[in-house]
Amino acid sequence: MTTRFLRPPGMLLDRLDTQGVETYGVGKIFDVIVGRGISEHEKTVSNADGMAKTLAAMDALDRGLIFVNLVDFDMLYGHRNDVEGCAKALEEVDAWLPSLDAKLEDGDLVILTADHGCDPTTASTDHSREYVPLLVYGKGVRRGVNLGVRDTLSDIGQTVAQNFGTSIQNGSSFLKELVP
Repeated sequence: MTTRFLRPPGMLLDRLDTQGVETYGVGKIFDVIVGRGISEHEKTVSNADGMAKTLAAMDALDRGLIFVNLVDFDMLYGHRNDVEGCAKALEEVDAWLPSLDAKLEDGDLVILTADHGCDPTTASTDHSREYVPLLVYGKGVRRGVNLGVRDTLSDIGQTVAQNFGTSIQNGSSFLKELVP
């Protein structure tokens, strides 16, 4: 039997590639998009490994996009209804954020979000929420901006695209609300 992978249609990473923007994938990003638009990547074995490799990627990349997936939230805790494990993983990320923040340079933008909800407190082990968290910060980002409930997850992609001087088909950028 032959396995065939379908390549995703035109996407943000294609646009960044045409702009000469390096894209560094951490975690399962490379596999999810079949390597498309990824300049370099590092697979990970845990959230802790992903957080360490993210910091290393920040040292290795002068300019570009570092696209990270901390898979433990999904695979180990959300889909297994492990509330305590999810809470502990959130605490580990909270403890790691100062290390991330210390490496940020002027003009860097951090977007923390998810690709879907997977609430470990529901009876189901399937994707269970329509909305995902959205936290954006950086040294030059306005503090206290409420981005509200976005119409689409594509708003994040459009914001990243605008940050690198390009655009994608869908979404509304919120960059102007964050950067003076």
